[in-house]
Amino acid sequence: VYGDIGTSPVSYTHLDVYKRQKGPPDMVPHLITALTGPINDLEARVLESVPAIERWFRLEWMEHTPPFYTSADLRNAGFKLAPVDTNLFPNSFNNLTPEMLPLAVQAAMAAIEKICPEAKNLLLIPDSRVHNSFYLQNLQRLVEIFNQAGLNVRLGSLDPALQTATVLALPDGGELTLEPLVRKRGRLGLKDFDPCTILLNNDLAAGVPKVLQHVHEQYLLPPLHAGWPMRRKSRHFQSYEEVAKKFAKLLGMDAWLINPMQGHCGQVDFESASGLDCVKSNVEAMLTKVRRKYKEYGITEKPFVVVKADNAGGTGILTVRDAKELDDPERMRRGRAGLVHPGEALTEVIIQEGVPTFERIHDAVAEPVVVMIDRYVVGGFYRVHADRGVDQSLCAPGSQYVPLAFAGSSQLPRPGEKPGVSAPNRFYLYGVIARLAMLAAAYELEATDPDAEIYD
Repeated sequence: VYGDIGTSPVSYTHLDVYKRQKGPPDMVPHLITALTGPINDLEARVLESVPAIERWFRLEWMEHTPPFYTSADLRNAGFKLAPVDTNLFPNSFNNLTPEMLPLAVQAAMAAIEKICPEAKNLLLIPDSRVHNSFYLQNLQRLVEIFNQAGLNVRLGSLDPALQTATVLALPDGGELTLEPLVRKRGRLGLKDFDPCTILLNNDLAAGVPKVLQHVHEQYLLPPLHAGWPMRRKSRHFQSYEEVAKKFAKLLGMDAWLINPMQGHCGQVDFESASGLDCVKSNVEAMLTKVRRKYKEYGITEKPFVVVKADNAGGTGILTVRDAKELDDPERMRRGRAGLVHPGEALTEVIIQEGVPTFERIHDAVAEPVVVMIDRYVVGGFYRVHADRGVDQSLCAPGSQYVPLAFAGSSQLPRPGEKPGVSAPNRFYLYGVIARLAMLAAAYELEATDPDAEIYD
C-alpha cells in the first residue's frame, strides 16, 4: 500500500461526480448518518467566525513556520470531524485537477520567496517508487508547479546504484529524467546543477542516507527530523490536541468535536501476552473515554479504537471494539503484519479514538484529503473505497481518488447557506481543520528540532 498514491485512480470530471450523486453542483457528498447536528453546528459556528479564525491563523503563523507542504486525511462522522493522519511528504499532487494549479503555483512562489528568494534551481528527491506510474504523475505535477513558480527543477536519486541519468516514461507520453546525486564540499546537487533548495518527496522510512546529512548553505525541505526515523505520530497528535484546544477556546466549543483522543505505548511486543499489557490497558481506557463522550452527545454508534505503528508512515491499522479482542494470538499476528511493512520493527504504537467516516460518493465510503503548500490550502480530493467499511482505512488497494473543487471553495465560504448542503461551506470547514493539522505539524517540528536553541 503506497499511501496517497492509490491503485485505481478514477478519471471522473467534477460534473461526472455530481451526476453520479444525482444532485446539483453545490451538493456535498451524502452523509448517511442522521447525527449531523454537531457538524452542522460546527460548520455554522465556523462560518460566523471567519474573520476571527483567519486572524487567529495569521497570528499563529507569525510565531510558527508552516511545513513546506502537507496533506491531511480527515474523517467526517457527522458528530465529529477530525484529522486522522498528517503527511509531511505528500505524494498526492497527481490527484489535483488542473483548476487547482493556480493556487498551488501561487503558494509555491510564496514558500520559495520566504526561504530563498534568489533561488533559480530546485533539486527534487523522490522516493524509490519511480516505477509506479501514479507516483510518477505526482512527480510530474510537482515539477510543473515549481517550474511555473519560476524554478529550474531536476530530479536526483538516493539510489547509490544509479550512476547515469535515467529517463522515466510517463503515462501521458512525457518523460522525467532521474540523475545521480553529486556531493561537493557540503553541498548537494547534480552534475552542473547547484540548487539553493532541496525538496524531499521521500519520508526517509528506510533511514537517513549519509548523502543528506550535514548539508550546508542549502535549504533541505522538509527537514530531516520530519522523516520517520525521528518522527512519531503520538507527538504529532499531542501537538494537534494543543492546537485544537486553543481553536476550540476561540470558538467557545468542545475540542473533542475536532480532536481524536489518543494514547501511546512505547515498548510493545506483539509476540507475547505481557508485551501487550500496555496496549490492552490503553484500549480499554480509550473505549471508556469514547463511550462517555458518545453518551454526552446522544450518539448510538458503537465506539472503536485504532492501533497504529507510532514510528512508521504505513497506513495499516488494527481496529478494536473490545479489549478482549487482543487476547486472540492469531488476530494479533495478523494485526502486527498489517501495521508495518515487511522487515520493519514494531515496538511503539499509538492507540487512537476511531473516527468513522459517514460520507459516501455513489454508495462508496469516502474521506476528504486536503493538500497544502506553505500555509495555504491548494486543493483536495476524496479517497473512495467501495469495499471498505466506515471504520476501516480507505488507503488500500482498490481505492479511488475523486477530485473535487476545493480550490475555490476552500477559501470562499457562503454565509447564510443552510448548514450541510453547501459545498463551499463544507470545504471551507475541511480547509480549517486541515490547517489546524498543519499548524500542529509546525508545533511538532519545532519541538523535535535537534538544532533548536533552548532558553531557560
